[in-house]
Amino acid sequence: MRIAFVAMSGIRACDAELLELGLTLPGFVERSRQIASLPSLGLLTLAGLTPAHHDVRYHEVRDLDDDVNNRDLYDDVDLVAISTFTAQARESYVIADRFRAAGVPVVMGGLHVTARPDEALQHADAVVVGEGEAVWPDVLADAEAGRLRPRYDARAGHGGREWDLADAPMPRYDLLDMDRYNRITVQTTRGCPWRCEFCASSILLTPRYKHKPVERVLAEIDRVCELWPRPFIEFADDNSFVDRGYWYRLLPELAKRNTRWFTETDVRVGDDDRLLELMHAAGCKQVLLGLEAPTAEGTRGLELKTDFKRRSAPKVPAAVANIQRHGIRVNGCFILGLDGQTTDVFDAVADYAETLNLFDVQITLQTPFPGTPLYQRLAAAGRLLEPDAWHRCTLFDLTYRPDPMTAEQLVGGFHGLAKRLYGRDATARRRAAFRKSARGHVPALDPPEQP
Repeated sequence: MRIAFVAMSGIRACDAELLELGLTLPGFVERSRQIASLPSLGLLTLAGLTPAHHDVRYHEVRDLDDDVNNRDLYDDVDLVAISTFTAQARESYVIADRFRAAGVPVVMGGLHVTARPDEALQHADAVVVGEGEAVWPDVLADAEAGRLRPRYDARAGHGGREWDLADAPMPRYDLLDMDRYNRITVQTTRGCPWRCEFCASSILLTPRYKHKPVERVLAEIDRVCELWPRPFIEFADDNSFVDRGYWYRLLPELAKRNTRWFTETDVRVGDDDRLLELMHAAGCKQVLLGLEAPTAEGTRGLELKTDFKRRSAPKVPAAVANIQRHGIRVNGCFILGLDGQTTDVFDAVADYAETLNLFDVQITLQTPFPGTPLYQRLAAAGRLLEPDAWHRCTLFDLTYRPDPMTAEQLVGGFHGLAKRLYGRDATARRRAAFRKSARGHVPALDPPEQP
């Protein structure tokens, strides 16, 4: 079969004022480019699982011609696989409808489809629920036989089987034009030990936290390095460094690869000097920490198992300082519009970010994604502005009624905070503070490299 893998990439806010700000505020511009420049690791992995007798192609959605009469694309393919996040769901349905109108069977998967499979089935011949790797061989066999089933559910307890990352194939990085991307994704773990109310990441796909074997991770990095000398890698993990022993084994080998990389983790990484030294030596340039709110009380109840966010909040200042002392930039993330936040939160976030000397700051609006406890809670309370306004689930557009702030207060305060955080003076102060602290711990540290 001739199989087209279509990645829905490039999230854009609907908020006209933020789009205008994005023309001049480097924090927004840099982050939007990074998101838009990430290939779909999920689709590349499925391509790696596809037997060699199939002809596989990889497309970014922006490459697709709007005209269904583009015969080179729509006539020269036997099966289409589309992976989508919530913000691109509507666009993905339009693309799927075009292929089906041309007589091409469509399989859809990803986080949004896992949360809303019946909705996606209105636009697809089959949907994949959960971890796609576990059922992809069945999808291919059925497609070859012309008997695609409507639903392939990989979840344990739903007739599926959990995917073992030890069985992960080599992603088909060779399908990419590396010149089009500013970073390439590699996965070391899937899932997260915490359960945050708002989280719409791989925790929705897998019931437990699991690792890909060190040897497989290194092999993937070696493959990326063959295609892109000294690449910038983003580890596609929800929470790296949970298992320190795993990283004690991986990092010394990674240090031999001459790569630069970024990942997401929690504040506990700041407690481990040995780990931080290994991370810096292995090319870690930045970690993203979900700080969420400027006070411990503001994070109460966000993590649903043990209230981890609130319990760990007092450790944040020391953790950030220690991470940056080791020459690793911290991108501190804050969520605006959490229940209980008043208009005082905007000044509080700005002041806290400056107190912490964060190299980067990321602010988002609280966003209830389908499939999350947050969505369920706000839907039950009748607080969703439009329950299926998926195109507004960008992290920068308001989709619910905040409490106690009004919608106007939240959006206006968010705009003002963005101007304050991403202005030239504020950005320059944060960068200067990082360089000063890093030089104090790591002699002759090179200026931080932009990915």
